[in-house]
Parts: sequence; C-alpha cells; structure tokens
Amino acid sequence: MRNGKARFADLEPGETSPLDYAVISRDRKTMAMVADALRHRDTMLAFQPVVQSQRPDRIAFYEGLIRVLDDTGRIIPAREFINAVENTETGRILDCVALETGLRVLQKTPHIRLSINMSARSIGFPRWMRSLKQGLQGDPTIGERLILEITERSAMTVPELAARFMLDLQKRGIAFALDDFGSGYTSLRYLRDFHFDLVKIDGEFVRGVHGDADNQVLTRAMVEIARQFDMFTVAESVESQADSRWLASIGVDCQQGYFFGAPTVQPPWDPPARLQATLHRAG
Repeated sequence: MRNGKARFADLEPGETSPLDYAVISRDRKTMAMVADALRHRDTMLAFQPVVQSQRPDRIAFYEGLIRVLDDTGRIIPAREFINAVENTETGRILDCVALETGLRVLQKTPHIRLSINMSARSIGFPRWMRSLKQGLQGDPTIGERLILEITERSAMTVPELAARFMLDLQKRGIAFALDDFGSGYTSLRYLRDFHFDLVKIDGEFVRGVHGDADNQVLTRAMVEIARQFDMFTVAESVESQADSRWLASIGVDCQQGYFFGAPTVQPPWDPPARLQATLHRAG
C-alpha cells in the first residue's frame, strides 16, 4: 500500500486531496450549524471574569464570549466554529449578535464593564455600526463600560482602517483590547499606531509560565512593551496559583482564566450565581 505522501503527490492540479475534502466538508457543516443557530436566535454570551492581579477578589471586567446552540441544544464554544466563519458573512452577523447582546447586558447591568470580541472585518459593516450607535444612545455610560477585543491576526488584515476606527470610537469612551497578543505578527510600528488601551497576552505563553524560563522572558518582554505604550496588560489562560503569583510579581495588571472562573452563561453578578460561588469557596 502506498503511503499518504505518495498518494497526494499523484493528485492532478486542482484535484482535492482526501484531507482537504474532509476539512472543507467539516467547515461547511460548521457554517451551516452557525447559520441555522443565528436564524433561530439560538445564541448567547458566556461570561468570564477578569480580575486585578494585586486584588484577585476585585473584578476589573467580564469578557462576553459568544456561544451558539446546535440542533440538539448543546452549547458550542466559539473556538469550535470561529475559524470556519470568521471571513464570511456569517461571521459578520455573529459579531453583530455578540455586540447587540453585550449592549443589552450593559444597559441592564450598570455596575459592570464588559468586553466583546469582534473581527476587524466587521469594521464598517452596516448592521454592526447601526447596532453600536443605537446601543450607545440614551446612556452615556455604556460606551465607557464597553471594551472591544480585536485579535492580533484580525487587526493586521486592515491595520490603517482599524487604527482610524479605534480612534473614532475611543472619543466616545470605548476601550480596545488587542486579543491573543504574541500569537500573531503585529509589527511594533503598528502597535504604536493602533493605540490599544490594553493587551491580552496569549495563553500559550501564560500556561505553566512560573516554571518555564523561555516563556518568562517572552512574557516579561510583552509586559514591558505594553508598559512603554501605556497599555494595561491582561494574562489569559491563568490556570494555577503559581502562575498567577508569578504574573503579579512582574507587574501584569489583570488576569483571566479557569483559576478565577470558567465562562458561564449564568451571569455571575446575579444573586444565585454569587451565592453558589460563595458556597463553593466555603466548601
């Protein structure tokens, strides 16, 4: 039997390999599932706390993570579908739904700050811009409590447009976070021009950092870069007390991860959720 490499070498130009076909088929199914969920409004946000490094009992803000439900009612996290839809019309609509849901949460809950993810490809998308404008009307504090997270990879697709977009909205009090910092290829020139308010250090460098000398050097460098450009730092994927203490010791401002709380579709600021968390800590 020929090995896989030999079989793929025999493919004619334009012919799809079995592996490529499987990936395409999977992505089509994923896109159909997300589109169906959007049609039926089977979407929600899951909320994860971002805490202050020096006072972990104090929550700086929550991240609102988009979730969709499949036809069985199972909640699907974004990591399972975002790559398949990010560059499509479905991805733009998903960004709109996340923003609209987040704005409603901010309107109903005036004591919290909330971050919402978006793709730079949604900049200028009519429904997204209309939803933002409508959400900010009537309550000037909503803009001041909204953080928009843009991934490093996404921002680099349209750097000049993203920079102008950010400056316009920052005038209305909205803050911007560079998500997954360190995972992409942002040049220092663009980092300077973007004027992000905070950077979120990618979890690849954070997990196990207390015992990893290489990641310690890289994380320190990212913190120093952020400090130079007057940006707050958030470490993602903090999963242990040892990592949390090390991050706090080098001056990371805030931390996020399962060590402090998993994403939950039950708003953690609601009384039942707070009571459950208190009982869990007491136990």
